[in-house]
Amino acid sequence: MRSQRFAVRPDRVTGFPLMASNRKTVIVTGASQGIGAGVVQAFLARGYDVVGTARSATKSKELPASDHLALIDGDIGQFETAQKVAELAIKKFGSIDAVVANAGIFLVKPFTEYTGDDFRALVSTNLAGFIYITQLAVKQMQAQKTGGSIVSITAALADNPIAGVPASLSMITKGGLDAVTRSLAMEYAKEHIRFNAVAPGVVDSPLHAKESKDVLKTFSRWAQSLPLRTLPAPSFI
Repeated sequence: MRSQRFAVRPDRVTGFPLMASNRKTVIVTGASQGIGAGVVQAFLARGYDVVGTARSATKSKELPASDHLALIDGDIGQFETAQKVAELAIKKFGSIDAVVANAGIFLVKPFTEYTGDDFRALVSTNLAGFIYITQLAVKQMQAQKTGGSIVSITAALADNPIAGVPASLSMITKGGLDAVTRSLAMEYAKEHIRFNAVAPGVVDSPLHAKESKDVLKTFSRWAQSLPLRTLPAPSFI
């Protein structure tokens, strides 16, 4: 911990201490690989302090060692994990100024083959994984009175489905993130807490490594329609 950061007083709303800091702190979920790891690297390069979380964040080979990066393992779909992440951000870096809610799972299968377990897993990671950490971050931002930014990573497929990529249940959750982002942007605008969604198309990411050959072929054909003629890398996001 750097010496210039020091506790001032605990906040009565969140229970977290209010601290003085010259750098801004961003929390990135799903940080261990793909888009999440790319986001972490981009914020570090721009002078932010970063707290990265994922089920195996501390084992990631895509994240650099840095005094400005703190990693914590856990399931962000569980409130206890979100609370530990928020507490780590405050204890180590002194504030929560932004969140990139990137954690997500993507299941591709015919609608009639989705199971109850599939649905619960999608809701836990894609929706609860956004709700819990965002609630804690917004409370801290309100206490800091300096505004903030929440960015959710959704999916272009929610509005623009691709034939051959049956992802209807996955898109229920991504479409839900689009809707809640618009609502929260209005709810917290007066407090200068901004909400935005980034909806990538298919990205060359480990997220798709286990897809069927037919789905991967569809992705490849789709990529040929892009100006770049290839799937974009996480760094493009």
